[in-house]
Amino acid sequence: MTSGMQTAFYVVAAILFILALGGLSNPETARRGNAYGITGMALALIATIFMGDQVHGGGYTWLAAAMIIGSGIGLFLAIKVQMTEMPELVAMLHSFVGMAAVLVGFAGYFGPAEDPAHALTGAASIIHEIEIYIGVLIGAITFTGSVVAFGKLKGIITSKPLMLPARHWLNLGLGLASIFLATIFVGGEHSNAAITALVIMTLIAFVFGVHMVMAIGGADMPVVVSMLNSYSGWAAAATGFMLNNGLLIVTGALVGSSGAILSYIMCRAMNRKFLAVIAGGFGTAGGTVAPSGDGEQQEYSPETSADETAEMLNNAKEVVIVPGYGMAVAQAQHTINDISRKLRAKDINVRFAIHPVAGRMPGHMNVLLAEAKVPYDIVLEMDEINEDLPKVDVVLVIGANDIVNPSALDDPNSPIAGMPVLEVWNASSVVVMKRGRGVGYAGVDNPLFFRDNTRMLYGDAKASVDAILGNI
Repeated sequence: MTSGMQTAFYVVAAILFILALGGLSNPETARRGNAYGITGMALALIATIFMGDQVHGGGYTWLAAAMIIGSGIGLFLAIKVQMTEMPELVAMLHSFVGMAAVLVGFAGYFGPAEDPAHALTGAASIIHEIEIYIGVLIGAITFTGSVVAFGKLKGIITSKPLMLPARHWLNLGLGLASIFLATIFVGGEHSNAAITALVIMTLIAFVFGVHMVMAIGGADMPVVVSMLNSYSGWAAAATGFMLNNGLLIVTGALVGSSGAILSYIMCRAMNRKFLAVIAGGFGTAGGTVAPSGDGEQQEYSPETSADETAEMLNNAKEVVIVPGYGMAVAQAQHTINDISRKLRAKDINVRFAIHPVAGRMPGHMNVLLAEAKVPYDIVLEMDEINEDLPKVDVVLVIGANDIVNPSALDDPNSPIAGMPVLEVWNASSVVVMKRGRGVGYAGVDNPLFFRDNTRMLYGDAKASVDAILGNI
């Protein structure tokens, strides 16, 4: 009866997780999707803890202590972490999933003699060992890869890709070594050789995770975040096979497949191939003023002021606002919403243009605008707004760079050549808000900053938009 109830709870939880993914696919239903996910996870925890045989004797005390500590940490992070730090938080949470898979794998292999897994023989034992090996392998790669991604997003590690000599041969060698060690581990029956193979493979996977993400440049970080999301899902699914937990298998598969699909969408938005992202090399750190064709330094577009920008917006009929990571860092989304409301009150048509890879993770700008309560119907994706830009009077670019770079379309030698971008330069006037004259996260120079219809508004984005709001 208890097992039947647990299965029923698992089925309901799985359905809720699917509904959660469906809800999270649209900003208008995201809150409902979150509620489905929370409810499903609560049911999964209740069923696992109280309706199965996974917890024995005094284990409830340790489990309660762990849940209290974990819940406390989660609550603290939810309150403490700023919206600008969400990409870093997501990367760190992925690392937790990866390390959990590694620890569960080792625990399953070195568990007590009475563990049912140790009674398996023949093909069943081999399959179980393959599950452990794959789970530890994916988990270890996910752990160190996510830690490096956290460092890059946080600025602790440079966004410049680490291009080691013969790096592809190094990756190939690590992969072949892992396969060879698998032949020693599987069927080794807990021999010293098998244990050594598992430990060495884990260390190799740790190294591979570091090298893989270190070789990926800043421009590809949104893809990296979604890719690690997928890896964490497959690690969870492998853990589900290890523990013979059907819900964990389903949940991991949902996360893994949705992360893979999201990575594909991100790659299409950047005109990149997934294997090219893994190969790395796109994005550098720092940057200088772009040189002109004859080697001379170009002159930046004239500077403007907050009051001149406010006057341009007041006199416009069509305004498009392009948010970028600079807006997130300055926490300027609430003031931007106030500006849009005041302009719309004057019968000025204001819309927001979102590039799929704006910010540091997929949907970053949508989350920030939703937090500021910007109406969903005026937040448009790149494909929806590009054809309207020639009819726009003023485009206000707030801390965005690479996603509004015309060299993606004009310069076949540019590192971002072919990447779909917001074609803001087609508008009558463009005001670009930047802290200084550096390049974007991809380290690619932007000819938009030298065009005749562009004006530069330098300074902290929050101070600038506050001044614009005051003048409006």
